[in-house]
Amino acid sequence: MSTDGSGDRREDPPPPQNNGSGAIASIGGGNGVVSGDSSRPFVPSQRLRLNPNKDHKPDNYDDLQLDFNPSIFSSLEPYLPPSMLSVSREAKVQFMREILLRYLPQGEQTRAQRHREYRQKIISNYQPLHRELYAMHPATFFVPQFLKAINDNTEEGFRSIMSEPSPGVYTFEMFQPHFCELLLHEVENFENWVNEAKFRIMRPNTMNKFGAVLDDFGLETMLDKLMEGFIRPISKVFFSEVGGSTLDSHHGFVVEYGKDRDVDLGFHVDDSEVTLNVCLGKEFSGGELFFRGTRCDKHVNTGSQSEVRQYLRCHCLS
Repeated sequence: MSTDGSGDRREDPPPPQNNGSGAIASIGGGNGVVSGDSSRPFVPSQRLRLNPNKDHKPDNYDDLQLDFNPSIFSSLEPYLPPSMLSVSREAKVQFMREILLRYLPQGEQTRAQRHREYRQKIISNYQPLHRELYAMHPATFFVPQFLKAINDNTEEGFRSIMSEPSPGVYTFEMFQPHFCELLLHEVENFENWVNEAKFRIMRPNTMNKFGAVLDDFGLETMLDKLMEGFIRPISKVFFSEVGGSTLDSHHGFVVEYGKDRDVDLGFHVDDSEVTLNVCLGKEFSGGELFFRGTRCDKHVNTGSQSEVRQYLRCHCLS
């Protein structure tokens, strides 16, 4: 499983349909709907504050169907003008939405709408196998030492459960084995549904032909909480210089490797500020994860360095 911080490597989703072939994942869910006219005139006074109100506790928007990830609205809310902080949640959404849409090209708006329809088609038809995965349950998801480090929320506490085999690469135990088993079963159940329903889906990226985007079949809200409550506290300490303290979106997915699946993944640079890699599987050999240095924007596609770092079967944050 890989959970990237902000950044998105996803393809445009195929038009919603009942037949075809493929596999994918889920959307956060909720029963509220917030809509608006993107052609509505933009009011010049609709501006955000330069500095956030650190004393303000933002609303939760997980139960609304929105144009953008609900966590983006929660992250943006402290920057609202003072007069907007006490208005209704719907009014805040409309205010922030109109600002966000001014920075989103029309093509991206169309793509986002198609993606929402695509996800909704999946969620309306797919029946989850393990519903307990779709909400955050820290005590049953995480190993005790990881939870203690999160609760202590200190660099010393985090380093006590980690090793750093190479600068900027941290390995540690994170998930309970039972959680990993349930997640594997859920992905297998989704893949079976995809094949039986002949549903055409998109894969996690253009490099893998097998795997599923967890957000697309209902796990988006859980992964939001994973990022906000359990990844961001760590990335705030170790990756603050690249936005680790302000992660507000993710791309969570599982890719499959095997004799009749993808056999490897070539060298690439993740389009994210922070990446969490989790090794999942039953009985297998291989599965090594290699890191070959870092890249600046100018040399992101240049060849790798001679030294190769190898890590096997670990929760790895980089």
